[in-house]
Amino acid sequence: MEFDWLDAPFDLKVLTPRAIEESFEDPFSLRLLPDFEHGEARYFNLGRSADGRGIFSVFWTDGKSLRVIAARPMTKDEENFFERKNDE
Repeated sequence: MEFDWLDAPFDLKVLTPRAIEESFEDPFSLRLLPDFEHGEARYFNLGRSADGRGIFSVFWTDGKSLRVIAARPMTKDEENFFERKNDE
């Protein structure tokens, strides 16, 4: 799947596009149920980059391309949730 980075609506200096893509490639990443409040399905991804940073992303996809709407480092609670789900 292709990532669409054109006019990303957040700062790509905090997390690079490559680190965010790596979090989606993480074999232990979690994709959560869509959020339909905004009229289009938005999904959540929790995963780790190759250097081990936990990244939380909000994205949408049309099946061919994936557009990240927001991305940031995971909070401590998200880290705990991620670890707990992967231990199950």
